[in-house]
Amino acid sequence: MIRTAVPADVPEIHRMVCELAEYERALHEVRAGEEQLREALFGERPAAFAHIAEDGSGRIVGFALWFLNFSTWRGVHGIYLEDLYVRPEARGGGHGKALLAELARICVERGYERLEWSVLNWNAPSIAFYEALGARPQDEWTVYRLTDEALKRLGA
Repeated sequence: MIRTAVPADVPEIHRMVCELAEYERALHEVRAGEEQLREALFGERPAAFAHIAEDGSGRIVGFALWFLNFSTWRGVHGIYLEDLYVRPEARGGGHGKALLAELARICVERGYERLEWSVLNWNAPSIAFYEALGARPQDEWTVYRLTDEALKRLGA
């Protein structure tokens, strides 16, 4: 079952963010706490949205956290999927596909023309999963990121 996240889900979403970061070998980079997630998802001006995957017993087994982007070329919004995570014991049960299908449904319903995300180059299982759904890598684009001191220097 896929449902929209509610404020009571924040502690579990935070745990899964940490689980995902550990899987991606980057747990040391997680700085966000539960309150930051709560504000981003449910504050006065939400900047992000989340959906929850539950198993047959109602246990939370995964989540998708996303936000709107905008294509100047197409002139409409799209969804950028920041995190998609299904706990290892629940993988293969259709939860990841159901989460992506829900985001695709939202895109179609609202007239958004893109659903995009990034995947680590070494994450072969996820790449195979995404490609089996019809997603294609955008090899001609390279993601750049400013953080920490470089961001502060440029923004000063």
